[in-house]
Amino acid sequence: MVKVYLSRKGVPFTEYNVSLDRDAVKRLIGMGFRTTPVTVIGEERVVGYSPPKLEAALETVGAL
Repeated sequence: MVKVYLSRKGVPFTEYNVSLDRDAVKRLIGMGFRTTPVTVIGEERVVGYSPPKLEAALETVGAL
């Protein structure tokens, strides 16, 4: 759902698949998380699918 949300807003993103990428798993754990999705927008980390939190983070970095 996060990918769909970002795509509809016209926000470019890079997806890291923790099922296929060991380095992505290490980065995720290094950030202190063990669940997905985690969306990194600027300094913000949005865990799960939360349109209000995603929008607030995107506004903070001027992406909307």
